[in-house]
Amino acid sequence: MKANPASDHVYFNDGFKCSTISISTNLTEPTTNGSSNSVGFQGSKEFILTEDGKKVKPPLSTLDCTRSWLQDCKRRTFNRKTLHKRLPIFGWLPKYNSQDAVGDLVAGITVGLTVIPQALAYAGIAGLPVAYGLYASFVGCFVYIFLGSCKDVPMGPSAIVALLTYQAAKGSWQKSVLLCLLSGIVELLMGLFGLGFLIDFVSGPVSSGFTSAVSLIILTSQIQSVLGITAKGNTFVEIWTQVFHNIGDTRAGDTVLGLTCIVVLLLMRSLSSCRIGPADPEECSPFQRAVNKILWIVGTARNAILVVVCCLMGYLLHSEEHGGAPFRVVGDIPPGLPSIQLPPTSLSANETSNGVAQSFVEMVHSMGSGLLVIPLISLMENIAICKAFANGKSVDASQELIAIGTANIFNSFVQGFPGTGALSRGAVNNASGVRTPLSNIYSGGLVMIALLFLTPYFYFIPRPTLAAIIISAVVFMVEVKVVKPMWRSKKSDLVPGVGTFLACLVLPLEWGILIGVGLNVIFILYHAARPKLTTELLTTQSGVEYSMITPDRCLIFPSVDYVRNLVNKQSMRQNVPVVIDASHVYGADFTTATVIDSLISDFNQRGQLLFFYNLKPSICSIFEQVSAAQFVVYYQEQQLDELLKERNYVQKRLETV
Repeated sequence: MKANPASDHVYFNDGFKCSTISISTNLTEPTTNGSSNSVGFQGSKEFILTEDGKKVKPPLSTLDCTRSWLQDCKRRTFNRKTLHKRLPIFGWLPKYNSQDAVGDLVAGITVGLTVIPQALAYAGIAGLPVAYGLYASFVGCFVYIFLGSCKDVPMGPSAIVALLTYQAAKGSWQKSVLLCLLSGIVELLMGLFGLGFLIDFVSGPVSSGFTSAVSLIILTSQIQSVLGITAKGNTFVEIWTQVFHNIGDTRAGDTVLGLTCIVVLLLMRSLSSCRIGPADPEECSPFQRAVNKILWIVGTARNAILVVVCCLMGYLLHSEEHGGAPFRVVGDIPPGLPSIQLPPTSLSANETSNGVAQSFVEMVHSMGSGLLVIPLISLMENIAICKAFANGKSVDASQELIAIGTANIFNSFVQGFPGTGALSRGAVNNASGVRTPLSNIYSGGLVMIALLFLTPYFYFIPRPTLAAIIISAVVFMVEVKVVKPMWRSKKSDLVPGVGTFLACLVLPLEWGILIGVGLNVIFILYHAARPKLTTELLTTQSGVEYSMITPDRCLIFPSVDYVRNLVNKQSMRQNVPVVIDASHVYGADFTTATVIDSLISDFNQRGQLLFFYNLKPSICSIFEQVSAAQFVVYYQEQQLDELLKERNYVQKRLETV
């Protein structure tokens, strides 16, 4: 018999002896010589143990709670892991070497030669003077070096975001710059609050349908520059209506030059994939490797080469006596870097199309849903680049939102319009051997050099040439190749894809993508409301037959009535006990519990037994709150015989009529 009855259910832990926490038990610890030593410990101030063993924390003041919360935020924010996550440059900069420097230099210059003509062209898609394309192409590159997590992303204008900018700002440079600031703020806030997961709600078919429709709209918007006519409109149908209406004003010089440039660009594009000699590069001779490298450079820098050649042609054919060149040219571009200033927050009467001044609120209101659509589509484009060249690595969508959001905020102070990573330039970046995001410094530097020294020569760049650059780029963005595998794998996925495609062509783009996401949600809800049930007639260890019904997903309010009807229908076919296998049921709600209670009542009225097998405890507690008396669940197969014996079940199988 123990000397102290209070110690009957207590064990002694030697760890208490060296702990700073002291707990008073008033117990005695037996020693080896038969005597006892008193063990006295003081209680912890962190919590108090009541007689039933529950923790009761002492009350804290509001000031103490606030101080504790701030300390917790400080501990989670200011640490090495968070620093490397939010400033990825600290992850790769300490390991930077000479090989990385060479790879980034080559890739940066190659992308810079690509981005300059693209920036001039994409400004036209946004309805802005070509200089604003260059303004949007250098500051974001420098910001992404510090905040970007993907080495292959080249920050700058993209065709899709430029089109969305035009639809939101209607060609006003003031609204475009303000839109750049506001969309950057939205992207930054989304990233800080971890909302990068929103991109998961845009499925592959919806993304393909949206991208294909936008590509056709962009291509259509450039037809006017190729033909030398004016055709304004926001949708595919509106633009083509204007094209056919003004087709009689076609300029022969613009048309011939535009079509020729398109053909030349497509031919030059194929050079980048041409190879001579053996398939293995190591087996090629030095001459073959040199020729292959030249072909790749010509194919990759085709836009810059074509712009230079056509610019020279425009200069040579320019004649003041005959009213300029035989085709339309870009015209004057302000020389030098843009001035650093705050984005416009109001418009005077002279700066609006209708002659009515607009305040900041009116400017924001006129942008409509573009403030939300542009950040979402920017993230979608950026993530597409990251995933394409991630090589199995995870992609932090929230960090990418922070990077492109901060880049757009800084861009707005140099009169840039919204930008993101462009997939075409990302492919060039990767093929050029990029090693780190530092390649952006060379791309941005080339744009600055162009603004400082080359803008007088940009005057003679033909507009049909810029239109040809856009057309030859976006024509490959029409994702026709995904239709065949989608048809083979799951034909129903074509519905949201085709629906998004048609809606974007006929309606504004934001409505089109909203319809696509809505169709996806409908399909998801339909599958949630119609789970599949498998029925098997099994036998227990004692030879009693029973019916096992297994739903393949969770039971929530849209599906429970459907499941109830199917279970009743299956169970009435033979008068045997029914077991619902809940192994795949990982969620339920109150509506499910009430319908399960009704299902149990249906079985009781028929005098038929109903059991639940392998139901998760969390769901079991929900069901028990509604039908605790009649609800029976078991977790081992041999328990079924015991349950049947307790209920005096005698096997009798009656076929129902």
